[in-house]
Amino acid sequence: MFVERRAVAALRVFLVVLFVVLVGFQSFSLPGQFAHMAQEAPEHAYLRWPLTAVTVFWVLCVQVVIVSTWKLLSLVKDDRIFTEASLTWVDLIVWAIGAGWVVLVGVFLYVGFHADDPGGPILLFLLTMGVTVLGLLMVVMRALLRQATTLRTDMEAVI
Repeated sequence: MFVERRAVAALRVFLVVLFVVLVGFQSFSLPGQFAHMAQEAPEHAYLRWPLTAVTVFWVLCVQVVIVSTWKLLSLVKDDRIFTEASLTWVDLIVWAIGAGWVVLVGVFLYVGFHADDPGGPILLFLLTMGVTVLGLLMVVMRALLRQATTLRTDMEAVI
């Protein structure tokens, strides 16, 4: 139990650091990068706002996963992980990954049909496959959590 508490504490520290870094990216780096791109390559300036919106949306999806993970860690700490409340947070993670995946597939298709170089579409394909695996893994983990929650509820009723 001692190791779990230390792992939860360390994970929380890294989640806070990651969240703060993502807020910085969302607020300054991404909009600034695409503004700079529009100045350097005026022929691609029309992509400034769509790219800013898409990347900020992806960062928002990651932030939802971070907050949901934080809440799940709180449930673990309170020994309430096998309750219906945990399923709500896992559902939020699945929906955030799904929303990010849908937008990623749209970007992949757009880039795939307009690319002159295969590097970008290949990279986006690999990223799409990775997010697909992550999303499906979360669906399986949710099913396992639901089974464990049902078993714990049944065990508590018996005891």
